[in-house]
Amino acid sequence: MNTKAASSQGYKALAADFGQKYGILMALVLVCVILSFLSEFFLTQRNITNVLRQASVNGILAIGMTFVILTRGIDLSVGSVAALAGVVAASLATTSTTAGVDGAPHAVAIALGAGILAGIAAGWVNGVLVAYFNVPAFVTTLGMLSAARGLTLLYSGGRPVPSLTPEFRFIGTGDILGIPMPIILFGLVFLLAYLVLSATRFGRHVYAAGGNPHAARVSGINVKRVRMLVYIISGGLAGLAGMVLAARTGSALPQAGVAFELDAIAAVVIGGTSLSGGVGRVSGTLLGALLISVVNNGLDLMGVQSFYQQIVKGMLIVGAVMLDQARHKHA
Repeated sequence: MNTKAASSQGYKALAADFGQKYGILMALVLVCVILSFLSEFFLTQRNITNVLRQASVNGILAIGMTFVILTRGIDLSVGSVAALAGVVAASLATTSTTAGVDGAPHAVAIALGAGILAGIAAGWVNGVLVAYFNVPAFVTTLGMLSAARGLTLLYSGGRPVPSLTPEFRFIGTGDILGIPMPIILFGLVFLLAYLVLSATRFGRHVYAAGGNPHAARVSGINVKRVRMLVYIISGGLAGLAGMVLAARTGSALPQAGVAFELDAIAAVVIGGTSLSGGVGRVSGTLLGALLISVVNNGLDLMGVQSFYQQIVKGMLIVGAVMLDQARHKHA
């Protein structure tokens, strides 16, 4: 009897481990199969490229969010920071005489650097407040959500920044060997994040700081520094995402990025990263971002109203959190 019980427990543990590792991949494959039957256009090369392109901005944001959530944090400001970075960069890369700064258009490297620095600066402020002043991450980043949006409107005068140079627009509309630049940038960000989290000391410190902060401090890890750095990473990637979005649309909108933080958090949680910190993989975030994009695209192809997309997304988030809680309960 004891042998049977032990065997049953072993099978359950294996099933749980398999579900944790491959559940999101199986869900993505299943959704793709279903949509391929429901719409003849879903599996076309053009549509698949469109799905990946749509996933790129949210995916870049979500990868930065993964670093933050792994340390038991949250970053609600990424949408507003993306808008701020997009407007700052665009003001340096526009041919408009009214929307650009003095001397615009500047070299594309200057515009891109300014956008990244704007994101890093916002992330630094978040990180310092959370790590060194012990302000709750929810409160800090909620404040930055409002402040960054206000700065964006103030900087742009509430008006779009149009007429971006072709060199700047290349990161949003160009391609290399037929692969759109947003997809290439998303892939590079994913690869770099994967290597950092899986093969560097800093990556190990991120997991340790989120898994057991007290033990991490005792072992000599500077937890405060790690927490500050993950918000800087999130801010920098938000800056990149904001510039890609502006380059795709050809105009930097001060209203861009509204509710983007919700999609980013959804991708991370659906991808299996625990809100309790210390558990998760950036590969899961990649699949989570793809799943959200596939679902949205499939519903669009079937002519379903966008309101239902929000309902489905909410159900996915709640379901993922319930699974995460169940795993912790039985761990």
